[in-house]
Amino acid sequence: MKQETVERIRKFTEDRDWEQFHTPANLAKSIAIEASELLECFQWNDTDYDLEHVKEELADVMVYCRNMLDVLELDEDEIINSKMTKNEAKYPVEKAAGRSTKYDQL
Repeated sequence: MKQETVERIRKFTEDRDWEQFHTPANLAKSIAIEASELLECFQWNDTDYDLEHVKEELADVMVYCRNMLDVLELDEDEIINSKMTKNEAKYPVEKAAGRSTKYDQL
């Protein structure tokens, strides 16, 4: 995420004095709620959806994720790269490529 966007999110939150409500638990709940609203965009049809509505709900999820990163003082690149390293070991290409099921369940 661009630093300009991060600063805009932070300013939005600060201007409204919402930091007081941004506990990890509250933010986790908000992420789950917004993710459910995103999923609702696809509730009855996997291919016929309103892209603008999808973008709005996805943005809400991302804003809450950014807020959680700030509250927990985490760096998104660091935690994503750490998780990708674990996933690369857990799902080796030669066993997992092209499969939608876990390779060890075959």
